[in-house]
Amino acid sequence: MIDRLVVVAIGGNSLIPDPRNPNIDEQWEAVRETCRHIADMIADGWQVIITHGNGPQVGYIMRRSEIARREAGIHEVPLDLVVADTQGSIGYMLQQALDNKLRNVGKNQTVVTVITQMRVDPNDPAFLNPDKPVGGFMSREEALEAREQGWQVMEDAGRGWRRVVASPKPVRVNEINAIQALVLSGYVIIVCGGGGVPVVRNEIGRLRGIAAVIDKDHASSLLAQTLRADLLLISTGVEKVCLNFNTPRERRVDEMTLLEARRYLEEGHFARGSMRPKVEAAIDFVHNGGPRAIITNPENLTRSLRGETGTQIVPGTE
Repeated sequence: MIDRLVVVAIGGNSLIPDPRNPNIDEQWEAVRETCRHIADMIADGWQVIITHGNGPQVGYIMRRSEIARREAGIHEVPLDLVVADTQGSIGYMLQQALDNKLRNVGKNQTVVTVITQMRVDPNDPAFLNPDKPVGGFMSREEALEAREQGWQVMEDAGRGWRRVVASPKPVRVNEINAIQALVLSGYVIIVCGGGGVPVVRNEIGRLRGIAAVIDKDHASSLLAQTLRADLLLISTGVEKVCLNFNTPRERRVDEMTLLEARRYLEEGHFARGSMRPKVEAAIDFVHNGGPRAIITNPENLTRSLRGETGTQIVPGTE
């Protein structure tokens, strides 16, 4: 039997300490630090499934692809292949770092990455209104230049400008049977990287990739619901969810019931492309039977499990 199953959703931005000056050595250190806390969770008896974001990493690959196409005559990389690339590269980093950290706590478990396809509806209205930020932050001048190159851009929570693409709702994890088998066999798995590679079935039932990015928090919530996980743990750049973020009235939240979380969403406390999808994913998980969800930063993952920090989203009384 599986005891205490948790889906840990790691933010892609949390793996890049300085988005203005991305450095691979610093990314490795961020991955290792995150995996240290995940190893502690496993040593404490949790069975862990890891998902991760890839927004900045996708942006860097797309930017390199654009430069290469213009200056060297090399073809651009389609967005679905870029997502698959980041599933492999980030998955590799997490696999290696977590394997090493598990040995430090006396655990000998195999860590494996599953390149995951996520089914979406080809008629999803999101394709008519691209709003999912990908890539690093840009200044206004850089954003205007990117717009001239054909990118769609928007300001992201006052932190700068980013490229945006369509973000359809995930419908089904295509490899769910394999994932369930690996979970039952006791493997530590890394799945749904970047929300999964978005795919649709065409008129004759064949899978094909589509130019979009799925929100990793919504994908993680769907995965956690499908596997009937005991906890959805969303790792991001802040210790707790805040109301009136980045204003003199800012207030950190220790716990939200479903009713409170929905009210805060309606009041506009959480920015799109930032905290809003995380709160939405937590609400969806708890509403559909999940016992609780937690939002916190990587260094506080284990403390949040003991109720010492982080923001807990719980059913409450409805």
